[in-house]
Amino acid sequence: MKSLKNNVHLIGNLGKDPEVKMFGERKKATFTLATNDSYKNSKGEKVEDTQWHNIVIWGSLASVVEKYLRKGSEVCVQGKLIHRSYDVSGEKKYITEISVDDLLMLGGKS
Repeated sequence: MKSLKNNVHLIGNLGKDPEVKMFGERKKATFTLATNDSYKNSKGEKVEDTQWHNIVIWGSLASVVEKYLRKGSEVCVQGKLIHRSYDVSGEKKYITEISVDDLLMLGGKS
């Protein structure tokens, strides 16, 4: 059984075409994933809420992403949260990404 610690499952749509880069022999694909939710506020009005997630995929799965996924594609991803920081002109920036272990393409052929 896979550990339930730091395990994320998301279903959403790509916010942009995947960006693919090579690091030596290893391929890396990145894209943003939009997840949508809706609820009713205190006035009974329907409110749409979209959250954006930074997705990172390595290796052979990155090749699948490069070949088949485009902006708007619906996918289910499973992976773990990665928090990291980096410096830009002396200012520390923080980012949270989902490092994907498994991906399921949804929504049929486009």
